[in-house]
Amino acid sequence: MDDKATGDDVRASALSERDRAVLDFEQRAPAAPGAREAAVRREFGIGVIRYQQLLNSLIDRPAALAYAPMLVGRLQRLRAARRDARATRSFGPTR
Repeated sequence: MDDKATGDDVRASALSERDRAVLDFEQRAPAAPGAREAAVRREFGIGVIRYQQLLNSLIDRPAALAYAPMLVGRLQRLRAARRDARATRSFGPTR
């Protein structure tokens, strides 16, 4: 058995089938919000908010990073940018 096959098996086994399906879906998900919500409901039978919660917890796992490094890295950067934007938002006068 070669090392690459063993490494792929370990990465895949650390994630459930649903976890892998979520990451695979995220690679090909429609960009339009309405189409995305419908696709999430059709594929996973959950609402978009629950899907986002699932995805956010998933991208923190090392196994997800090993399974889809480019995707997970991009999603982590987007999440950090949204968090930073919220932190710097002003809600009115500061005096």
